[in-house]
Amino acid sequence: MLDDGRPPSTPDELAALCARIEAWLTTQEAENPSVAGIERDGDERRWVVRLLGEEKTTFAVWFFLGQRSLSYETYVMPAPEEQHAVFYEHLLRRNFKLRGATFAIGPEDAVYLVGSVPNVEVDDVTLDRILGTLYAATEAYFRPALRIGFASRFG
Repeated sequence: MLDDGRPPSTPDELAALCARIEAWLTTQEAENPSVAGIERDGDERRWVVRLLGEEKTTFAVWFFLGQRSLSYETYVMPAPEEQHAVFYEHLLRRNFKLRGATFAIGPEDAVYLVGSVPNVEVDDVTLDRILGTLYAATEAYFRPALRIGFASRFG
């Protein structure tokens, strides 16, 4: 989580931010053809946006609203079976071009795209940018990474 030196959001600020995110999600569900569905995780400040892609048929973007920042992530693929060094070099080089997200190794060595922004920066434009970045990066880099890390399956 980011800690930019600002005080944590108040309960009222968090409630207003939740409402802003909910309104943005409603618009996405109605107007964005790539959005297959949206769910809120109970009473938590977490949402999942299910997306339809071409290179990666379906994937989910998770949003987590904390006291100071909105974090987000998407699962890209499992750990590679082969060519580990080439695979990770490929993703690290892609990190250099990404803005607002980075490739990371998560649970079970799976590959994720992750990022976060301070709560004060969360608005519709920022949310659009986040979703667009994660969608575009997954679509652009999934298939090449798959061909490196699972090359023998494409024999």
